[in-house]
Amino acid sequence: QVQLVESGGGLVQPGGSLRLTCAASGRIFSINAMAWHRQPPGKQRELVARIDSDGNTKYADSVKGRFTISRDNAKNTAYLQMNSLKPEDTAVYDCYAAIRTSRIGGMYDYWGQGTQVTVSS
Repeated sequence: QVQLVESGGGLVQPGGSLRLTCAASGRIFSINAMAWHRQPPGKQRELVARIDSDGNTKYADSVKGRFTISRDNAKNTAYLQMNSLKPEDTAVYDCYAAIRTSRIGGMYDYWGQGTQVTVSS
């Protein structure tokens, strides 16, 4: 069984920075893609950033140049560095990982519980 736990959210002023952490634990053979999604209040969930097993990244246009996704494969952990935060970045941020739990098993999708990021003066 796999669990994803997010941390690092909170309240920050516009222009400030936060770093989110997503730690995967449990029965893990390998992790393929990892990603961060967010859901602003009253809006649909959207992809923020994605990183594959080779370190290739993809970002939403709204965060490009301000956010950076990274991963530490030895720690089964992904990060989202968020700089120059804007009020419109306010949302629940959720970590995603595609994980294989054994050598012969298939890939499965896992989600964290979410962490609140609020950008306000």
